[in-house]
Amino acid sequence: MSDPRVARHMPLLTGGWDRRVCDEFVAAKEERWRRDGLGHWAFLSDGAYAGWGGFQKEGDEWDFGLVLKPECFGLGARIVRKAIGFAIADKRIPYVTFLLPPSRKQLGGLNRLGAAFVGETEYDGAVFLKYRLDTE
Repeated sequence: MSDPRVARHMPLLTGGWDRRVCDEFVAAKEERWRRDGLGHWAFLSDGAYAGWGGFQKEGDEWDFGLVLKPECFGLGARIVRKAIGFAIADKRIPYVTFLLPPSRKQLGGLNRLGAAFVGETEYDGAVFLKYRLDTE
């Protein structure tokens, strides 16, 4: 998350990324697991850390996010397809939302998945492009 190629697409990432911020971030993500029974995962490629992402409940909606190390950017489509398969099998998730920063320009993958553009939305003071994919 300290890599500028990653951080530029994360409008909620403000300030520095140090050990304290990391520990607070991980604790908040672990709390999501305790509260909702689902959350984010670490993704590995050939046994090495590739990034993190997963489902996070936002109100009544399950949002999916994915953050990969720059050298692993090419793994995104495969990870998203597996995650959507998980969502389809999980009856708690009738649909998935995706919140993308306006800096993201290559959105064809969401269209190929069948996700529909909902509109712009604000989250924690930042504007995002919201997409929705029905999983039922």
